[in-house]
Amino acid sequence: MAVQLALFEPEIAENAGAATRAAACFGAGLHLIEPCGFPLGSKRFARVALDYGLIAPPTIHTDWTAFLAATTGAGRRVLLTTRADATLWEADLWQTDIVILGRESAGAPSQVHEAVDLRIRIPLAPAARSLNVAMAGVITLAEYARRRLL
Repeated sequence: MAVQLALFEPEIAENAGAATRAAACFGAGLHLIEPCGFPLGSKRFARVALDYGLIAPPTIHTDWTAFLAATTGAGRRVLLTTRADATLWEADLWQTDIVILGRESAGAPSQVHEAVDLRIRIPLAPAARSLNVAMAGVITLAEYARRRLL
């Protein structure tokens, strides 16, 4: 299995749509962990995802527990977080990784931090707080592709 992205309780339809499109374009899997802050069939989601959700449909999980159950043994869980010490550039990345991105407003809660095998961050300028979730996902997929892990 190739690298996969997982959006934890995404709040913004356009970000989830962009992640759907990016995952399809890179040949990566995508998980959406509910509850979402929008209906999955919303026009805002579809406008950005275009038909890429049909090409590579995301796997929908009803909650964090369902995601954990469905992905146990499927690969290493890697959390992309601004609170990590290791950077994306220096981390040992695996082709079977499932990269988890937190909520747009609050990141990932402690239960997610505790359940992952690795936490990594994208280095930012000193005054920057964080990247847009979809953009962070694309940067991460590009790094996996650069390393020929996709």
